[in-house]
Amino acid sequence: MKLILGLGMTGFSIASFLNKHNINYKIADSNNNPKLLVKYNKKFPLCKPILGKWDKKLLIDVDEIFISPGIEKTQSIVVWANNKGIPITSDIELFSRYANAPVIGITGSNGKSTVTKLLADMIINDGKKAVFGGNIGIPALDCLSSEVDYYVLEISSFQLDYTNNLNLLAAVVLNITPDHLNRYKCFDEYKNSKLSLYKYCKYPVFNLTQSLNLKNNCAKYFTIGLAENHNVFGTIVKNNIVYLTKGNDILISANEIKLIGKHNILNILAALALSYQIGLNINNVLKSIKSFVGLEHRLELFTSKKNIDYYNDSQATSAIATISAIKTISQKYKDIVLIAGGTSKPENYSELYKIIDKRITCVILIGKNAYDFALGIKKTKILHAKTIKQAVYLSNGIITDGAILLSPACASFDMFDNSKHRGDEFKKCVLNS
Repeated sequence: MKLILGLGMTGFSIASFLNKHNINYKIADSNNNPKLLVKYNKKFPLCKPILGKWDKKLLIDVDEIFISPGIEKTQSIVVWANNKGIPITSDIELFSRYANAPVIGITGSNGKSTVTKLLADMIINDGKKAVFGGNIGIPALDCLSSEVDYYVLEISSFQLDYTNNLNLLAAVVLNITPDHLNRYKCFDEYKNSKLSLYKYCKYPVFNLTQSLNLKNNCAKYFTIGLAENHNVFGTIVKNNIVYLTKGNDILISANEIKLIGKHNILNILAALALSYQIGLNINNVLKSIKSFVGLEHRLELFTSKKNIDYYNDSQATSAIATISAIKTISQKYKDIVLIAGGTSKPENYSELYKIIDKRITCVILIGKNAYDFALGIKKTKILHAKTIKQAVYLSNGIITDGAILLSPACASFDMFDNSKHRGDEFKKCVLNS
């Protein structure tokens, strides 16, 4: 008997998969009313979920647990299972058992979704069939198909924590910065979780801008700056124009790329390195880069009104992500209104406060930790809003030319279902204002 822990998107996906393969299971959630309960009961009326406080009886006759990544290792049900020696498995590992095409794994503190989607576009433009999913929004098990040439998976550290076996053709850890430290004992534990992806990989890609000292005879590398050899993807500047290179060979000018910002140059270099690892045609790869417009909720320029450009960067849930967004758009705009706040993470926000004081005209704070944020900002004008609608209303009256940027640097769960919901509400309010 299998036990599914958690009735969210992942748990629902696992239940659907096990039903399809006639594998007996039971499913449990510590929440008495999980969001997908009605949908689950309608689809699987013969296997009612067990809801409420974890009980040791759940483990009776269980030989394997499939766990949702949101459930922490410290929760009692996980501790009890470990003490009984019951294997605990991620949906990613279960997916890997059934995938019949090469799998590319992508993780990192920032940029995962962008690189995942861009690499999938590269594969498709090379005339092959690619499916992308995982942590990006489509559960990995829902991606399984007999008509796929490559799977491209975004994989979170939480998924890796419950993974013991994967079969990856290529993989990259894009970057590692302090994040989710409420979940991990220390930064090193979080870092090791991310780096564990390489254990399962045949052809790795490494980021040389981070001091991780990773080496492998089959590796490709990427960095901002001169590439040492043909295994390194880098950049050079000629006549004030940035070019992306492979070794000494110029591949494409940054002026031909729709994405903006240094962080996106690194994302593109990572995708380029992965494309070489799996043997894609460079001409088709470059066409993909030129046409790629990025992803929704990631520094997304979605509308302009009366000399004001509106950017939706709702997926920026950490300080470093918002710092990157501010650095990027402040190269273009003199006046910027920043909408930030939510549920802060146990990370150091001091550098974010400094760049807000230096480059932001006004900051509008929302959410649970808004007043904590206000204490760190010394120079920039601060306003408070109770809702995202009020934040948009206030922002519209502050500047007459420039940009309004939603880049919260915080999680969204105090006010919204998730980051997507937050971004959707922001866009709706702007468009209706």
